[in-house]
Amino acid sequence: MMRSLFSGVSGLQNHQTRMDVIGNNISNINTTGFKRNRVNFQDMLYQQLQGASRPTEDLGGVNPKEVGLGMSVASIDTIHIQGALQTTGVQTDLAINGQGFFILDDMGTQLFTRAGAFSIDADGILVNQSNGMRVQGWMAEDINGVNLIDVSAPIGQITIPVGSKDPAKATTMVQFACNLDKRIPELPEDPTGDQIRNSTWRTSTKIYDSFGDEHNLIVEFTRVPGTVNSWNATVNVDPQNETPTNATIGFGEEGPAVGGPTTFVVNFSNNGTLLSAEDGAGNISGASGQVQMYVAYDVQTATPNEDGTLTRQQFVLNLGNVGGFTNSITQYAESSSSKAVEQDGYTMGYLENFKIDLTGVITGVYSNGTTRDIGQVALATFPNQGGLEKTGDNNFRVSNNSGMANIGPSGVAGKGKIIAGTLEMSNVDMADQFVDMIVTQRGFQANSKTIQTADQLLQELLTLKR
Repeated sequence: MMRSLFSGVSGLQNHQTRMDVIGNNISNINTTGFKRNRVNFQDMLYQQLQGASRPTEDLGGVNPKEVGLGMSVASIDTIHIQGALQTTGVQTDLAINGQGFFILDDMGTQLFTRAGAFSIDADGILVNQSNGMRVQGWMAEDINGVNLIDVSAPIGQITIPVGSKDPAKATTMVQFACNLDKRIPELPEDPTGDQIRNSTWRTSTKIYDSFGDEHNLIVEFTRVPGTVNSWNATVNVDPQNETPTNATIGFGEEGPAVGGPTTFVVNFSNNGTLLSAEDGAGNISGASGQVQMYVAYDVQTATPNEDGTLTRQQFVLNLGNVGGFTNSITQYAESSSSKAVEQDGYTMGYLENFKIDLTGVITGVYSNGTTRDIGQVALATFPNQGGLEKTGDNNFRVSNNSGMANIGPSGVAGKGKIIAGTLEMSNVDMADQFVDMIVTQRGFQANSKTIQTADQLLQELLTLKR
């Protein structure tokens, strides 16, 4: 009789625990990145009234007789299924589509979260805006003028220095990919018998010196008289200036000196592709590979050297590949195109904005039109993410059964993609929780009836002797 009382009590207590978990799930139905919990029950101890006996030649076997002593909570699991993604438009709001956790630094302790409602603090550090914990990742390093991110290095805080300067860069390369019209206009009969007119095409491109000052590069192409596949090219920098910039062109990385040639010849094959180039000193490019000329000019805003000469700026004029037509200068029977397609110089700029891509790379956008990688957000995965302990504030920490964190960039080793301007919502299903609440309520009521009935039976025993 007393066993049924204690069984009912265990049922009441554990259904109450289940109701507590359901209540917590429902209260966090709108909590960003929340992962719901689930309660599993198991039966508890058994009192054996009679053990089992094996069959004999005359009689069959007998099963054991056992009376249960109630139930207990088997586990309270964290369900790490994907929550719905909600677009916010805030560039520092991040969500993970797939497996993984953001990593936060809590004064030297690593915590993990799916809630990506981040912001930038007064020092430009990417933090969790609710508690100030710093988001972990890798910062880019400047290696030979290129920002590179080493994801094998230890993780640390991410700083986005909005308003910081991007130094000016002198133009080191100008890429030509224009077309020179092969067609020769028809002309009246010339008394000399020469039916070829000197066609001319002029290109203009902005280039920059080491101060970020803008210069005007003029390259003028004129068909070589008496030929169909050769053009003279004349190079000039800032021809509008009163003081000449002494622009010269030629082969050789040492750069053409002041007073050197200002013209070169471009030769094409009968297929319309680049064949060779020849500078004013008679040097001819190779029969294969890229055709590159070196252009030098005086930087008039620079401090004069001790000998009174001006500092000269030098860059490569890349005409393309021999025999190529993609990113190469060509000669087809089409209208001549406008100008050079690319140059790598720019003036000084300020970091005005930034964006975060699917791999978590933070790219800065500068006022001078350049972009640079600033850093990358790190993610962590676990052998058993269900073994993580909840610490509050939407955070988890490593436990003895979660395994060690596998830290790396998104999209690698099973890690999900990072989506900027989006937050992951709670994965609590309201309908599921309400149904579970009904079942829990009925279980609680049934166990209370067990206690009530056992009490009535005890009452009957007490009334046997009056």
